[in-house]
Parts: sequence; structure tokens; C-alpha cells
Amino acid sequence: MKFSKKYSVKIPKNIKIIYYAQQNFLVIIGPLGKRTLNLKLKIFLTEQTSCIYITTIPTEKVTDNRKKILKSLCGTTVAMIKQRLLETLVLLNKKIKFVGVGYKVFPINYKSNKLLEFKLGFSHFIYYKIPETVRITPYKSTYIYIFSNSYYCLTQIAANIRAYKSPEPYKGKGILYENEKIALKEGKKV
Repeated sequence: MKFSKKYSVKIPKNIKIIYYAQQNFLVIIGPLGKRTLNLKLKIFLTEQTSCIYITTIPTEKVTDNRKKILKSLCGTTVAMIKQRLLETLVLLNKKIKFVGVGYKVFPINYKSNKLLEFKLGFSHFIYYKIPETVRITPYKSTYIYIFSNSYYCLTQIAANIRAYKSPEPYKGKGILYENEKIALKEGKKV
């Protein structure tokens, strides 16, 4: 069977892959833990080239309407496998900055709970409980670093924190990601 290089994933040397063909279940074991993935398409593993090849063969019966999207499902499966490989190899991080006069963050330990206290220009403080799956480190009270093994968890927590004070388009104040640039609107002309 011929496989496309476009729908293949190279396996690094320090990663171990276990594929259960009956359940169509993939386990990726790396230095930072293991990740599992339920697949909707059949895959083939080769030991000599250390590659995973994704096919357009579905795991269950598919209607004629769904057969058209099998090729796009190949690309999605490749992206999901690459993401799981990355999660087991490196510790992912995200940097968030607080832009605005008086916008600050402070770490608090309260009854064995780790909390973040945000001062965002409201009449009250906002508290955020840090989940066990991530590590959040405040730096200079205007930056925080979020570390996690799970990409989904990392981006979701960053989005939750950013939602407390999303950047406004006139002055650019608020909570921003590290390399985010706000296109400022022009104010009223007098």
C-alpha cells in the first residue's frame, strides 16, 4: 500500500508508541508522561522508518456523505498526533501581560489552595484558583507565566484569565498574550 508523506508523522527516538488495532486506540509514552488518543481512521506503524502513516480507511461504517470528509479527517488526525507527541516531549508555556495603570497580579496561599489575586481597576479584587494540572508563576506583578503538559488545558486557562479584562480597542489596556498587538481605534475628534 502506498502512503502519502503529507499524512505521516515521524516518531522521535525517546518516544514509545503503542497501537491497539482492535479498539483503534493510540498510546504515546514520553519523558513527561503518557497521552492517549482515540482514532477515527486506521493507521500503520513502521519500525524501520519510525513513522506513523494515516490512511483514509474508517474504523466504523461511514455513510456516503461522510466519505467526502475522510481526507480532511486525515489532516486532523496528523495534527492531533503531533500535538500529543509535543505534549509528551516538552513543557508548554504561555506568557500573559497586564497592561494598564494599577493592573497587577499577586499570588496567595489560602488554606492549602493556591490563588491568584487580580487588581484590574474594579472596586474589588478578582480571585482565581490555580488548578492542579498547571503551574502559574507571577513575575514583577504585571506578567504571569503558565506552564502545563496539556496544550488544551494551557490555552483554556489563559483564555479564562484573559476574559477577566479583555483588551479594549481605544487605549489598549487589559490582559494580553505575550506577542499580541491591539489595533487601536481612533477616538472621537473634537
